Amino acid sequence: MFLPGIRRRSVLAGLAATPAFPTLARAQGGGGKTIVSHGIAIHGEPGYPADAKHLSYANPNALKGGTIRLAGRGTFDSLNPFILQGTPARAAAGIYEPLLETVYDEVSTEYGRLVETIETPPDRSWVIFTLRSNARWHDGKPVTPEDVVFSFNILKEKGQPLYAVYYHDVVGAEALDDRRVKFSFRGGDNHELPVIIGQLTILPKHWWSSRPFDRASMEVPLGSGPYRIDQLEAGRFITLKRVEDYWGKDLWLNRGQNNFDVVRYDYYRDEQVAFEAFKAGDVDYRDEFTARLWATSYDFPAVKSGAVQKAELTHESTLPMQGIGFNLRRDMFKDRRFREAFVHLVDFEWFNKALSWNLFTRINSYFFNSELAARGLPSKEELEILEPLRAQLPPELFTQEFKLPVTDGSGSNRDGMRRAIGLLKEVGWELRAGKMTNVKSGQQLSFELLLGESRLERFALPFKEWCGRVGIDVRLRTVDPVQYQKRMDEFDYEATIVIFSQSLSPGNEQREFWGAAAAKTTGSQNTIGIADPAIDKLIEAVIAAPDRPNLITRSRALDRALLWNYFIVPQYYSTTWWIAYWNKFSRPEKLAKYQPRGISTWWIDPEKEKALRAGTPERKP
Repeated sequence: MFLPGIRRRSVLAGLAATPAFPTLARAQGGGGKTIVSHGIAIHGEPGYPADAKHLSYANPNALKGGTIRLAGRGTFDSLNPFILQGTPARAAAGIYEPLLETVYDEVSTEYGRLVETIETPPDRSWVIFTLRSNARWHDGKPVTPEDVVFSFNILKEKGQPLYAVYYHDVVGAEALDDRRVKFSFRGGDNHELPVIIGQLTILPKHWWSSRPFDRASMEVPLGSGPYRIDQLEAGRFITLKRVEDYWGKDLWLNRGQNNFDVVRYDYYRDEQVAFEAFKAGDVDYRDEFTARLWATSYDFPAVKSGAVQKAELTHESTLPMQGIGFNLRRDMFKDRRFREAFVHLVDFEWFNKALSWNLFTRINSYFFNSELAARGLPSKEELEILEPLRAQLPPELFTQEFKLPVTDGSGSNRDGMRRAIGLLKEVGWELRAGKMTNVKSGQQLSFELLLGESRLERFALPFKEWCGRVGIDVRLRTVDPVQYQKRMDEFDYEATIVIFSQSLSPGNEQREFWGAAAAKTTGSQNTIGIADPAIDKLIEAVIAAPDRPNLITRSRALDRALLWNYFIVPQYYSTTWWIAYWNKFSRPEKLAKYQPRGISTWWIDPEKEKALRAGTPERKP
């Protein structure tokens, strides 16, 4: 339900603003009634009333002020995050706003940010947004329906390819008057279309009309959000400054959010250097993703003294599918048995015990950690969807529960190696003189595993060793993030570590992840190159789900098809989020159910900051 990779968040992964109009029905000429509301959900009704005062996980009395310093990764040479060209700054999208904003204590529900009301017919074949009369760009000019139409057209025509895929069923945008804009949708059952078009980032037509949209640029663009870009140096740092006269600062969804006066990102090319910067006090807040660091490296003096705080946050959100993905555009990887062999070579139990302090859980679903994940054998309802596709799906899907191999953790994994050798033999490979050899060509099985971050070598190196034990030559290559992204956009790789983030309401973005059309589109998210008619039909079934129970059933059916095709060798994830921060912040008592680590609701506590400065005089203020 979100636009993968581009879905706009606020600067600090928080939320934003909405209206004060109750839901009402409006008669239409055709005898039906349209719904006019302050919010919209894909299934069901919005949870917040029209007169809500603030989000349940925000403190409306949060103090404003101060600076938060964060770490950017890699480099940047552009302030345009909507195109393939260039490497955009992490904060570049933070100056803009969408029509609607997602909240993180409800499933797939959005409320008006730039819009005051949302109007839809019962079949959701169109939506009309009424813009807020006080919505303004930072130059004082109003946000208009012409801006909305311009944004939709320019992003589909010149933005990243994923926009055209994501908005495939949006057939047109029309400005109705000086505040209303209408989107019309392709016929069919697609209840999420009004919600996903509400995620559209709105760009100022009067600013972009005189500039080339499809070229990377370091010119500071015009936005409408709570922050504007203040200072920057390409590849080194960028700062955002809170807009004092921001038009939406009093909207109820904004109360208690966007509390820092300045947000600064300093860029670090190496993850270890970024961690050392945090230890030194040059970075205020850190999300930790490396088990080794979390288990062994947070024992420096500032942690022991309490100057740095650690927290493990539980949540109820889906976790990404992460693992080694093969490029199916290469003939070598087309056979399912070939790909399955590598699943058996992975000794996760040894890896988790020896190198990860047993902090990880093996990923066993494309909708991991949610009710959408397949479990057991297919249900009766799932079989109604799967049976017409039986001839196109792996036969095991219907008779076996999907389970990843489990080893004894000793590090030998003899059973896994035997199974892998057997599968490879079925597809024309055999072990000769210690090398996995193609029986026709006589060449050794060899491929490059491309990485964009050195920290990923922690799994890649053992993977290389496991493959080497059965005579497979895996050539590791780690490149800088810019080169990596370019190669991925052009599908110029053999194998890599992929990650696919999901929402609790999957929909149109599944076409971009796994759809055949996306597999042929340069720069798409279907980096693996899946082009399977059965998968396409299951994707459309998910998109057309009429209610939440059907969405769960259809997502589980899609999950099974993806798992049993072994497109990815699943890795692992932590079911809790690890964060660390210098003890100058306060945060609401209640955290967001689905995004507890979002810090847009945090604020700098003057007393804590004063104590921190007194206790750590060496730390930069």
